[in-house]
Amino acid sequence: MDQPAPISGEDVGPAEQNLRYELATLAFPLLEGEKASAGVLPWVNAPEARGQLLGCWQTENGPLGRLVVLRVFADDAELARERQRARASSEPFGAGEHLTDLTLQSFAPFPFVPAVRTGRFGPVYEIRDYHLRPGGLPATIDGWRRALPARHRIDPLTIVMYALDGPDRIVQIWPFRSLDERVALRKDLYDSGLWPPPGAPEQILDATSIIAWPTGFSPLT
Repeated sequence: MDQPAPISGEDVGPAEQNLRYELATLAFPLLEGEKASAGVLPWVNAPEARGQLLGCWQTENGPLGRLVVLRVFADDAELARERQRARASSEPFGAGEHLTDLTLQSFAPFPFVPAVRTGRFGPVYEIRDYHLRPGGLPATIDGWRRALPARHRIDPLTIVMYALDGPDRIVQIWPFRSLDERVALRKDLYDSGLWPPPGAPEQILDATSIIAWPTGFSPLT
């Protein structure tokens, strides 16, 4: 297994704080996952493409018939240029007739979280989405700053990031070797008092969770 970047709770440098992440969610008919995903890698690696592919997962629990694509961009301008490319395309992500819906969402990383390091960390990934109370983001970031370093040493995080548009919300991605490991780790963390972050659960209005497996070409596996 590869090793994730350490998290200390101290703010990372400006270049990492300026990174922007995009989650693209591609919907497709249930039996067409392989066909829908076939064009993703050529799309993100096209000569005119911007950003870097970090992960691509197909959902197994939660909304089915979905591909979730995570990419990183150097700054807002690079993200905006790539977003315009997708909006101007008649076949975004190369999915063609297999694409029934597409959602593009933009995020900034928590200020103390280093850039995503790709590698073999799964193969089970959980994508958790928290809709926060208005104004709840500062308390959430503060709680995570205090609690995440200890959890990360036991249960490494892929990324936690906050939405740049729409309602206040955060998305976090966690890898696990198995579903059983996920259940055991979460129980141990709660029992030991290492999680949840202080003051953060009180900011959550709604929470959803997706379990997904990486595609064959995903840099995060």
